[in-house]
Amino acid sequence: MLPNDSQRPDPDALLAQVQAQEKKAARGRLRIYFGASAGVGKTYAMLAAARKLLADGQDLLVGVVETHGRQDTAAQLDGLPLLPLKAIEYRGKTLFEFDLDEALRRAPPLILMDELAHSNVAGSRHPKRWQDVEELLAAGIDVLSTVNVQHLESLNDVVGGITGVRVAETLPDTVFDRADEVVLVDIPADELLRRLKQGKVYQPQQAERASQHFFRKGNLIALRELALRRTADRVQDDVQAYRVEKSINPVWKTGAALLACVGPYAGGEHVIRSTARLASQLNAEWHALYVETPRLQRLPARERERILKTLKLAQDLGARTAIVPSADIAGAVVEYARNANISKVIVGRRRAGAWAGALARLWHASPAVRMASLAPDIDLIEVGLPPADMAPRRVAGEDTEAPRRPSRHWRYLLAAGASLGTALASVPLQPYLDLANIAMLSLLTVVLVAVRLGRGPAALASLVGVACFDFIFVPPRFSFAVGDFQYVITFGVMLAVGLITGHLTAGLRFQARVASHREARARALYEFSRELSGVLQTEQIFDITKSAIERAFRARATLLLPDDEDSLQTPNGGEPLDMGIAQWAFDHAQAAGTGTDTLPASPIFYLPLIAPMRTRGVLALLPLDGTDRGRWLLVPEQRQHLDTFAALAAIALERVHYIDVAQGALLQMESERLRNSLLAALSHDLRTPLTSLVGLAESLTLSRPALSPAQLDMARSLQSETVRMSALVANLLDMARIESGQVRLNLQWQALEEVVGSALRASGPQLQQHAVQTQLAPDLPLVRYDAVLIERVLCNLLENAAKYTPPGSTITVAAGVHGQFLQVRVFDDGPGLPPGREEAIFEKFTRGERESNKPGVGLGLAICRAIVEAHGGTIHAQPHTPGQGAAIVFSLPLGTPPAPPEIELDDANDYETGKPS
Repeated sequence: MLPNDSQRPDPDALLAQVQAQEKKAARGRLRIYFGASAGVGKTYAMLAAARKLLADGQDLLVGVVETHGRQDTAAQLDGLPLLPLKAIEYRGKTLFEFDLDEALRRAPPLILMDELAHSNVAGSRHPKRWQDVEELLAAGIDVLSTVNVQHLESLNDVVGGITGVRVAETLPDTVFDRADEVVLVDIPADELLRRLKQGKVYQPQQAERASQHFFRKGNLIALRELALRRTADRVQDDVQAYRVEKSINPVWKTGAALLACVGPYAGGEHVIRSTARLASQLNAEWHALYVETPRLQRLPARERERILKTLKLAQDLGARTAIVPSADIAGAVVEYARNANISKVIVGRRRAGAWAGALARLWHASPAVRMASLAPDIDLIEVGLPPADMAPRRVAGEDTEAPRRPSRHWRYLLAAGASLGTALASVPLQPYLDLANIAMLSLLTVVLVAVRLGRGPAALASLVGVACFDFIFVPPRFSFAVGDFQYVITFGVMLAVGLITGHLTAGLRFQARVASHREARARALYEFSRELSGVLQTEQIFDITKSAIERAFRARATLLLPDDEDSLQTPNGGEPLDMGIAQWAFDHAQAAGTGTDTLPASPIFYLPLIAPMRTRGVLALLPLDGTDRGRWLLVPEQRQHLDTFAALAAIALERVHYIDVAQGALLQMESERLRNSLLAALSHDLRTPLTSLVGLAESLTLSRPALSPAQLDMARSLQSETVRMSALVANLLDMARIESGQVRLNLQWQALEEVVGSALRASGPQLQQHAVQTQLAPDLPLVRYDAVLIERVLCNLLENAAKYTPPGSTITVAAGVHGQFLQVRVFDDGPGLPPGREEAIFEKFTRGERESNKPGVGLGLAICRAIVEAHGGTIHAQPHTPGQGAAIVFSLPLGTPPAPPEIELDDANDYETGKPS
């Protein structure tokens, strides 16, 4: 016997494993430090691990860490490289969040991201921090993070029910499950309460409130149990993945998974309910399995319906259900249990009469006994049945007098006729053939009957063949008397060989039919996916999906797609559909209609088309007349087959959608490139004559002899309009240069006061009718920026403020340090920005007023945004508040200015003594 690790793996599984490893190699690794509550030491453990990695030479970066005032945690930050936070204005306040763009630009091998479930401030790229982490992982950056058990989405309501506190910030369980490592950080409840009293968890006032509400000992014990169980589930998944990777066959009893065996006899529901209760007590997952043998395929429709309903009950109670076709019940159950690493199998007890039970045990062992012999490492649990189910009984309503399947009796008549016909046809051959050869012809007939008609007719053909052989060919002929005892042995051997041959042939026939069905399903999926792979229009997906599903499921299909407001569109013609049920299935991403628990009275089955990004529509199916409507939905294999069709259709719809998006983006890029080229060409061609016009207009105002007053006014108007046109062309040229990447920043460490003063002087003519104030903090540090470009930003902001405010208004320039940024704010007391256009005004060719006689083409703020973002900063407009005008805020990142040059020793002594140098 081969050792465990030497079992030959499945080639398809190996290929999938290699592909998964290639995909995983290009993605960063996520390690989560997981705990029951705040204060257990998750952040401390993460920082300690980071310090050890840094000491070992690992390059890393601290993206965001929340110390919550804990001195021990803050001490762990010393010496670790920090990423400056990004300032974001929110409701009049400046908040600081993780700077995703800067992290991606610096691309460290490892980054620390505390509090994975944190909600980002409005205005960030992603609403959740875990989405930032997903983008970092996709860029190949490893991440260390922390999570509390109450932040898991699946446990949020459970924790709320225990503690009475419902946490708003949650994390999808899929993010937690996809983590490469989960490190449990755990301490006893008494130790945590002691840390809370010592002020090591929260500040004293917060600690007092927490100890009265969330941090009660009972709550902490319950949260600790949840965290331990969730970590155990995660470790169980890791164990199963390792077993699959190493092709380990024996069951490892590391978990408490259960497998309920559903049989054809009454009482299967009791087995399911008993297993569900046991799984609930053990807090374990469980499966329900039905093995369909050739004999069970011939069960009456009512009994098959009962089995399917039993499996549906198991699925509703939380089990994973499966139907496995096999001639060996015990072998199929053991194989399924080993593949799923299930250590406990639940079977139902079946009591028969004393004689029937003895005969059954003599003829063959029960499936439970065979399971015990095949897998001695698996625990078998036998469930007692209720008194009403002790003895096998027929289903209520079934006619006990009439045969169950009269339509199949012709098979037995044909089998008996075939054996009788073979015997009669062999009579003329008796002079030429020995009795042994005539017996072989009878056995051949049994084999042919088994191939064509099945196991039961083959058994009858074997009995009829032996009887005819005795009656016609064995002396004394035409009598069932036997003159020689040796013929009795011959009859017994013929009967045994016939029965065994018929049984084996019928089993092969069943396996061939099952393989044919599987091949047909695989071929249908292959053809469907191949046809969808080349489609470029939604209408093609409609036609292909409808025809494929009608062929595979004997049902009329209709696809319903949503509009821009996520309302399903009513199809033209076709089957009358209930759009309310379809919309419910789309909104909740759950199946509805016949065969489900949601509006099962509807004759139509509504299945949402769930793609990786979102739900793309609904597939409506109406089973054709003459079929058992809704019955095929109870079969797990059929439902999985349909779900696969729906998933392929949804992915095709999403691919076509993104093709349209990509084409639109490409068209927009080409239009933008053409427009920039045109603007650049026009601005270059106009700049030289405009410069000449400006000079000529200025010379005209200074000409001698002096112009008359009327002529002087005309000359000055010409000069101002020419200057305005020159500024407009300069804006067009600058925008084209910035977007083409031709602008190179001349970054120097300099004071902001200088560039503010120069901008005010340059904008003096536009600000003549306004009052200007400056509110610059006295301790502004040096900042590294391009003075010419930042002056241009300030000039544009000041000119906009003067343009859109009435004469006499006050315009203020304020600056100060906010966190890791120098923030500059230009605001006025005018009418303010139009509501809802705070972001739109930064787009190209967008003006503050849609229809206005004010000059300009709407490029000033677009240029400001391009310049500020080129410096690594941000710019935005604050929402309008009553009594306050427009306010534009831009921020520049701070850095570490270079140290001033040191004074030499001799110069320092001269300075102290007052001697000249």
